[in-house]
Amino acid sequence: MKSDRTPVADPVHSFWTSVSNPLDDLLSTDDLSTEADIVIIGAGFAGVATAYNILTSSSSSPKQSVLILDARKICFGATGRNGGHVKPDLYFNVSKYVSMDGASAAAEVTNFEAANVYAVKELVEAEKLDCDLHLTRAIDVYLGADHARQTEAAWEMLRRDNIVELRDVACVSKEDAERVSGVKGAQLAVSFTAAHLWPRKMVHQLLAKLLEQDHKLNVQANTPVTSVSDTTDEAGRWIIETSRGTIKATKVIHATNGYASQVLPEYTRSITPIRGVCSHIDSALKQHAPHLNNTYALRFDGRNYDYLIPRADGSIIVGGARQRFWHKPERWFDTVRNDELVDEATTYFDGYMQRHFRGWEDTQAQTKKVWTGSKYRSLLPMRN
Repeated sequence: MKSDRTPVADPVHSFWTSVSNPLDDLLSTDDLSTEADIVIIGAGFAGVATAYNILTSSSSSPKQSVLILDARKICFGATGRNGGHVKPDLYFNVSKYVSMDGASAAAEVTNFEAANVYAVKELVEAEKLDCDLHLTRAIDVYLGADHARQTEAAWEMLRRDNIVELRDVACVSKEDAERVSGVKGAQLAVSFTAAHLWPRKMVHQLLAKLLEQDHKLNVQANTPVTSVSDTTDEAGRWIIETSRGTIKATKVIHATNGYASQVLPEYTRSITPIRGVCSHIDSALKQHAPHLNNTYALRFDGRNYDYLIPRADGSIIVGGARQRFWHKPERWFDTVRNDELVDEATTYFDGYMQRHFRGWEDTQAQTKKVWTGSKYRSLLPMRN
């Protein structure tokens, strides 16, 4: 079903960034500071959360000056363009982690991801952030029979070997998978605690809290870093070159996600940006649409999957569509072009809810927006 609003009208903005914010183009000072104790490159969740922990830590005395730099608007990169999930991986990649780095490392990663869900919830509640946070369950739905059988066998092995904590994970076999998940043709469903939110709202509001508290914080949007010197000055400070001047800092924190190798070329082969596709789906007949209480991953086979969160207003955020373009690496590999669409994927989400979810056939749910976003693929090994 075609959308009544062309999703290619505004390829620059995601659903999350469509509404402007006073902090978008923030310059704490008209002139760029020439020095700081700590420079953080990147003003997404990683960068702002790092600044929050530095500036609110009781162990940091005297308080250090922090300068956050971003090449574009505040929180306009991966955090402002993703699917809104706060989702741990409690089982899916565990076997791979075990084979790569051992059971102890796999358990450490899994426990960390599980704890992160509640850490985000505690942060949002402690700082009273209005960012549409909802604690719920994630349901991974397997639509291919062979992939479902392989996954169920791997699940049984994890249970038998007791490698990771699985008390929060539930596995629903084919007999009940479609009814429990609400997804047509489900062969297997695996559920566990997760959350979803409006990521850009969370970051903007957390940053606003820091600025209100008059910390030694300076934020400079639209200030690309062009290089960080691999040699220091006479005082042992790093030299950061930007489009607006030079900065000297005692410490430099890179929070640049898929953009890392643009500032750190030595990571070009290890951290590669890859481009994904996401969409916003809504219906004029919400009263006919079953409300989804869970987030989803629809796994079509071992390679292809989509990811979905329901919003409280009844609309849906869906990302994926890799079947349409993954066979063309030039469309997604080693690119940070978020100002254009992946044309092969723009029609993928039309009629999506009607195709895959029970009870959505007569909802007239339509694609309202499609956008791209770059994240990273890391080839760095895990370490114990």
